[in-house]
Amino acid sequence: MSGRKHSDASASKNPSAAAIPWRPTATRAMLEQRAVLLARARGFFADGGVLEVDTPMVVNAPVSDVNIHSALVDLGAQLTGAVQTVPAGSGSAEARRPFFLHTSPEYAMKRLLAAGSGDIYQICHVVRGFERGRFHNAEFTLVEWYRLGFTLDDLMSEVDALVRALLGPVASGHASERITYREAFLRELRIDPFTASLRELEEAARKSGFAGVGSEGPSDVPIAGGATSAGTAIPVGSATHSQRDELLDFLMGAVVGPRLGANALTFVHGYPATQAALARLDPNDPRAALRFELYCEGVELANGFHELASAAEQRARFDHDIAERRRAGLPAFPPDEFLLAALEAGLPECSGVALGFDRTLMLASGAKTIDEVLPFPTERA
Repeated sequence: MSGRKHSDASASKNPSAAAIPWRPTATRAMLEQRAVLLARARGFFADGGVLEVDTPMVVNAPVSDVNIHSALVDLGAQLTGAVQTVPAGSGSAEARRPFFLHTSPEYAMKRLLAAGSGDIYQICHVVRGFERGRFHNAEFTLVEWYRLGFTLDDLMSEVDALVRALLGPVASGHASERITYREAFLRELRIDPFTASLRELEEAARKSGFAGVGSEGPSDVPIAGGATSAGTAIPVGSATHSQRDELLDFLMGAVVGPRLGANALTFVHGYPATQAALARLDPNDPRAALRFELYCEGVELANGFHELASAAEQRARFDHDIAERRRAGLPAFPPDEFLLAALEAGLPECSGVALGFDRTLMLASGAKTIDEVLPFPTERA
């Protein structure tokens, strides 16, 4: 009786406790499968002689990509000996500097590579703002690795092997397919992404519900070539290029991508040079980057690069990204000087890739939403 009275009293003090969604969204069986796949991934790399590393989640500089949003962290104090990173135009350099949660361990891992680490991998949580949906949670798990001397083809083969190992029986019956970005657009939309006019891209996007590009400009301008010299420079950018990339990103995300990987592991490579990010350009076609993405059942799983080693070119790309962020009214911060210094010291010839672990687990388990494979999505964290 005394225990019953105590329970009733507690409930009366906090009548809403029962309504608070404190329980995990993943079942015990799913947590077990998650643990099995994490162990399987580590075993895969151990067998390949790839070193596991663990780099900081709190970093000095945010990502510059206009499509990725870094979470800002206030540690409450100025740290001595740190590289100053304050918003452009914010005034005094003595202002307390911000830190950020990493959106990928890429910058830190490249510093390890430049310091002589050799082949490395990492399984870690990353955070990206403004991402929520069936396949998106702000915090998620990446498997990221770098292989010295690997070509993009070599890396695609290794990604194929790891994903098949993680998918297990689900991978049976899934063929392996490699197509170019251009071939994917021609196959699914009958549009050549390298030669189509803005007007053609706009029309295709409108048919799929696109509201409009973010900046004004002519609608009938063909692509300007994408690169100024083989494998080295991409253009600083213009409103026209920004519009093209916005439209191409929409079409890939809303139309082309969801149609890829039907009963297959489909690798799409040869992305436009303006979307090279941290990848080299193709010396045989400077319009294209040495970059790939992997799709399975319409879900993007991985993004890989033949890594750019030029500090000067990387700085130029960062400057371009920062200008684009300002154009879009997004926060703009100076680039990661630690990474640029490492590139100056010398990045070894390598290729690298990031694989979305949670999405891979979704496919392996048959989960319909990412919440089913996470103990606690952001709303319950």
